[in-house]
Amino acid sequence: MTDPSAVVTRFAPSPTGDLHIGGARTALFNLLFARHTGGRFLIRVEDTDRERSTASAVQAIFKGLDWLGIAADAEPVFQHTRANRHREAVADLLALGRAYRDFTTADELEAERVEARAEGRVVRSAWRDRDADQADGRLFVVRFKGPHEGETLVDDLVKGPVRFQNKELDDLVLLRTDGTPTYNLAVVVDDHDMGVTHVIRGDDHLNNAARQSLIYQALDWTVPRFAHIPLIHGPDGAKLSKRHGAQAVGEFAGMGYLPEAMRNYLARLGWGHGDSEIFTDEQAAEWFDIADVVKAPARLDWAKLNHVNQQYIRNADDARLTAIVTEVHRGRGVALHDAALPRLAAATPLVKEAAHTTLELADLTLFVLLTRPLTLDDKTLKRLDPETLGRLGRLAATLAPVKDWAPPSLEAAIRAFAEAEGVGVGRFGAALRGVLSGGTPAPDLASALTALGREESLGRIHDALSPAA
Repeated sequence: MTDPSAVVTRFAPSPTGDLHIGGARTALFNLLFARHTGGRFLIRVEDTDRERSTASAVQAIFKGLDWLGIAADAEPVFQHTRANRHREAVADLLALGRAYRDFTTADELEAERVEARAEGRVVRSAWRDRDADQADGRLFVVRFKGPHEGETLVDDLVKGPVRFQNKELDDLVLLRTDGTPTYNLAVVVDDHDMGVTHVIRGDDHLNNAARQSLIYQALDWTVPRFAHIPLIHGPDGAKLSKRHGAQAVGEFAGMGYLPEAMRNYLARLGWGHGDSEIFTDEQAAEWFDIADVVKAPARLDWAKLNHVNQQYIRNADDARLTAIVTEVHRGRGVALHDAALPRLAAATPLVKEAAHTTLELADLTLFVLLTRPLTLDDKTLKRLDPETLGRLGRLAATLAPVKDWAPPSLEAAIRAFAEAEGVGVGRFGAALRGVLSGGTPAPDLASALTALGREESLGRIHDALSPAA
């Protein structure tokens, strides 16, 4: 760090599964606060649990972050590679008399737990003040020698001042019997060595903040500022679970949400800037302050998420949307013949305002990919009585010479035809829509005709008029 006063935040996921939406929001808040303050954002993979930390889970986390567009300002740190450094810190604590070797056996520890529960206190080891020479070569863990009196204050940037009575904090294990470091120790050492100034994480870690603060103080290190953000709840106010729907970032991607829309929506889960609902990444970084995060849990609101996503779809680049929708169709096994691809590109901008997700956008563009002759749905077939068939034949003849095959001209031609026929567009519009779309979702008539193009549109109408239809 060139500036020792600069803000440094970090996102430290445990790679035991996919990137959860709550973790994604934590990463985003860390990124936004770093950008807001002109600081740095780092990523550390907390993979000391080698049995649970799999390569596929690590890949899943980074895949989720990449999709969201969240990138660190340096190469990620993998916690398990720093075990020797963690042990060095423990050696320093032992030398300072702020840690001790605990030779308590498993049976002795269980007996102490039973006694501690009965007395309403935390577990205390008899080896805290005993001579290690009495151990007779037994295995040991190294415990932190925390204070048993007074209190530890965590001046949280979200929660406000939170006080912990030291007598209620046990002497936590720093090193296991095999010499591997524990979570609370590794986090402190890594955050210190990475220069982290602000620890922004879920409020399920609030209790750890007291223990970690004491370790910082015991090592004579500066304690970082803590900010514990409320968890995300489901629409019913209960903790987010599978019954509420998607939880992993990859699931939201598969449901047709755009990454920029997810960033916008996640930023608004527990934080806001006045009445601003839709904003750019630059605006979010300019406005965001961790102190403005609310204390109450945020609720996942699917209607709001869909609304935000719809706004981003409306403003998205048409070529990009077409590429996304093309992949959705491929994933669904839809045949994408060469002649239909230009029609898909033409249809996307015409229907995108009605789509809340890219999956809905795919639904709305499916009609242009159908191959002739279309299999008409029952509703359309019932509407094709002789009178309507005759009218559609005359409409095709009216549309054929239209020079500017675009919504304004086509809409005007359809209305003029209806007036000439002495009927409302409703008398033949539903039948025409069915003939053009085969009963699949489609936009207004003029847009549908435009997306299909002159030749395909007239061809589908003529197919419906022919005896073979």
